[in-house]
Amino acid sequence: MTYLIQGKTNDWEVVIGLEVHAQIISDAKLFSGAATSFGAEPNSQVSLVDAGMPGMLPVINEFCIQQAVRTGLGLDAKINLHSVFERKNYFYPDLPQGYQISQYLHPIVGEGMVRLDMPDGTREIGVERLHMEQDAGKSIHDQDPNRTFIDLNRSGVALMEIVSKPDLRSPEEAGAYLRKLRAIVQYLGTCDGNMEQGSLRCDANVSVRPSDSDELRTRAEIKNINSIRFVMQAIEYEAERQVDVYETGGSVVQETRLYDSDRGETRSMRSKEDAHDYRYFPDPDLLPIDLTPDYVEEIKKNLPELPDAKKVRFISEYGVTESDAGILVADQETAQYFEVVASGRDGKLAANWVIHELFGVLNKVGKGITDSPIVADKLGNLVDLISNRIISSRIAKDVFEEMVAKGKDPGVIVKEKGLKQITDAGEIETAVNNVIADNADQVKKFREGNEKLVGWFVGQVMKKTQGKANPQMVNELLLEKLKG
Repeated sequence: MTYLIQGKTNDWEVVIGLEVHAQIISDAKLFSGAATSFGAEPNSQVSLVDAGMPGMLPVINEFCIQQAVRTGLGLDAKINLHSVFERKNYFYPDLPQGYQISQYLHPIVGEGMVRLDMPDGTREIGVERLHMEQDAGKSIHDQDPNRTFIDLNRSGVALMEIVSKPDLRSPEEAGAYLRKLRAIVQYLGTCDGNMEQGSLRCDANVSVRPSDSDELRTRAEIKNINSIRFVMQAIEYEAERQVDVYETGGSVVQETRLYDSDRGETRSMRSKEDAHDYRYFPDPDLLPIDLTPDYVEEIKKNLPELPDAKKVRFISEYGVTESDAGILVADQETAQYFEVVASGRDGKLAANWVIHELFGVLNKVGKGITDSPIVADKLGNLVDLISNRIISSRIAKDVFEEMVAKGKDPGVIVKEKGLKQITDAGEIETAVNNVIADNADQVKKFREGNEKLVGWFVGQVMKKTQGKANPQMVNELLLEKLKG
């Protein structure tokens, strides 16, 4: 489905490119041995290198290099065997070195691809590059009315900047791209994807053009957005703002803007700098990174199964639908949970209980799969009870509610409450005979052609047996007797 903004003069197409900053999972920073854990006391994880002290030289953390290569391979991207760290010169109070060590002309990863499963089909979004850089510190403005505080704990933390091509055409595609990218780095173990803690942040470049044009017009950059929902909202607002500018005879200015989530609007921050403004030059304290093909191949051999491959496997191995498989692999913890539930069992039934029943509970209480009140093994046991016809699907819902409330094993609940399904043909036949005998009028209507009444009869038998009778046996026996 094409996303267009209907203006007074034209239908307008939105052109979007995203720059995603992903914090590399590493115990140490990019150029120092300082720790990187979140939530530490301010300025407690700062080396002399991070603080920009004179004479302190950076030393490359090789593990961060490996993590960047892993990410590039996960994006089906070209790994550049030769890459160079450069100094990006600008001043902020929380950048004590007076420059940021980044990559410009020679990034560690080149072009790649991210595939999106959209309602109207698969979209391939190009990745322009992935480069490494050190993070700046943090300026804190809300602790004192007259002073700004500086926390250098983040100074020097390793980041990957993943730059997409301007291939995205709607806020929905941008959201899907971010979710997919987050899933990939989580599966790879290269970034935890936690946007609330700032380990995944996004800058959105947005422009608009008439729907019949291929021109790339002036773009505005929306800086440092910290949730997927806000990214989508910011893009939508900014695109409509630009349409209004053009349709009132104005020109869009190339600038950096901020998104105000409280007001749901973007506002101007500063004019957009170009690369030459930063005076990039190769860092004189760091040698180029020269990798061998064997080094890259060794990393490639140890890559985990990624979302796209896992989705294909879930469809073939567990028989789940394509849409259900997409939901299950979108998050690594969900995929792991599902595999425990489905292993050796009816995959479709397992998927149904995870997606519809468990997700329903988790959404209601605002929890994720890692905080599930039911562990995967116990939900798998519930699937077994249904598959083995020990309990009916209807009774299973009652058992599930008890599991959520008390965390008990479903087998224990069934035993304690006497919920075992009735499969004795004689007992079920007795109940069926009683229902038919008590409802002669309904029997007559059925035999006169209203065969939809069979559902009503099934309900009456289930009520008589307190929901314990095997529904299939009830249905078969009722049809036999009603038609006979």
